[in-house]
Amino acid sequence: MKTLDQIAAELQGYDPAALHAATAGEFLARLVEPLRETERVGIFDALDRVLAEDVISPIDVPPHDNAAMDGYALRAASLADEGDTVLHVVGTCYAGDARWAHAVPPDGCVRIMTGAVMPEGLDTVVPVEFVRSEAGQRVCIPAGVVQAGDNRRLRGEDLMAGRAALRAGQRLGPAALGLIASLGIEHVSVVRRLRVAYFSTGNEILSLGEPLREGAIYDSNRYTVYGLLRRLGADVIDLGVVRDEPVALEAAFRRAAAQADAVITSGGVSMGEADHTKALMRRLGDVAFWRIAMRPGRPMAVGRMLDDAKTSPTVLFGLPGNPVAVMVTFLAFVRPALLRMMGARDTAPVLLRARSTQAIRKKPGRTEYQRGIVTRTADGVLHVRTTGNQGSGVLRSMVEANGLIVLDHNRGHVAVGDEVDVMMFDGVI
Repeated sequence: MKTLDQIAAELQGYDPAALHAATAGEFLARLVEPLRETERVGIFDALDRVLAEDVISPIDVPPHDNAAMDGYALRAASLADEGDTVLHVVGTCYAGDARWAHAVPPDGCVRIMTGAVMPEGLDTVVPVEFVRSEAGQRVCIPAGVVQAGDNRRLRGEDLMAGRAALRAGQRLGPAALGLIASLGIEHVSVVRRLRVAYFSTGNEILSLGEPLREGAIYDSNRYTVYGLLRRLGADVIDLGVVRDEPVALEAAFRRAAAQADAVITSGGVSMGEADHTKALMRRLGDVAFWRIAMRPGRPMAVGRMLDDAKTSPTVLFGLPGNPVAVMVTFLAFVRPALLRMMGARDTAPVLLRARSTQAIRKKPGRTEYQRGIVTRTADGVLHVRTTGNQGSGVLRSMVEANGLIVLDHNRGHVAVGDEVDVMMFDGVI
């Protein structure tokens, strides 16, 4: 296992006092390792879990040629090139019935329902709304309404037996659960849940239920981090609010390291704050303190803590204390790192492009994450505007926003109409 110094030496331009956001992401990608422990779970327990091995399809999907819609199954060769085609209806096929067992004459067709097995020799379905029925005995089909093979699903066109339906490292969403079920598979092998402990630090922080006193504020970060971790599918361990006192802090860190794969703290890593938290981090593990060239969320600590009872170290993320900075640093750095620990293959946040409806002041030399509101115009173009005040303590702005406007390190001012990257919140916050 490489030390933090060894990882830093591999990164060009690494400067902990003025770290580029992109370099911080590269550092964390090298710091964290995927969990190795796996378990088998039923489909209902697999949502948001990460596959530990490929899911191989045991069957063809669909298992037979079938009708893609209600209509009439026929031979395309029976259709006239010009004028109407009149065919005799020789029977009806329903979804769930066995394959049609009778021969269909060249001038015949079969009434068929969506999902029903295609009769032998028939290759096309004409939708019911395209034909004229004559007393249910015959149908009249205008020329050109269908072509050979229309509205027929082929056996195995979705998945073929013996091929991978899902790959290891995929995080299972609702669609993936349905896909697994369509294969007749009840259980899948997944990476065990990531265990993450978190706590807030500071003598000015109050837990809910405590009376408000002058100079103190209620803790919001624990509840935000809890929500972010639950959305991620992690097992969360809430260690509450810890006073900025050496004995209490050390007990909290040791308890967290003993129980969790990763620990998240908020507060206590800024340059001007009391140094109990930072001193303990240094003493208990291999920790780097960063001043990231970003706004908001400049101070951050990362590293590893060792526990004698565990074979692998616990990863530490020390986040700033301001509520917005906590969320931004989590989304930009912590979430991708935790996804990697969970074994996920795709960890980088997806960025959309939107046109700014306002001018945004920005100095080159840092990455900025501004809270934005994305809308879509009638012509389908995405537009974005800021929520206004971008102070790192304005928690309300994160509620109003539906994404973060990401202005990269070298970018300058944004003019009206310029395209910008947006990290959307949907499903994350």
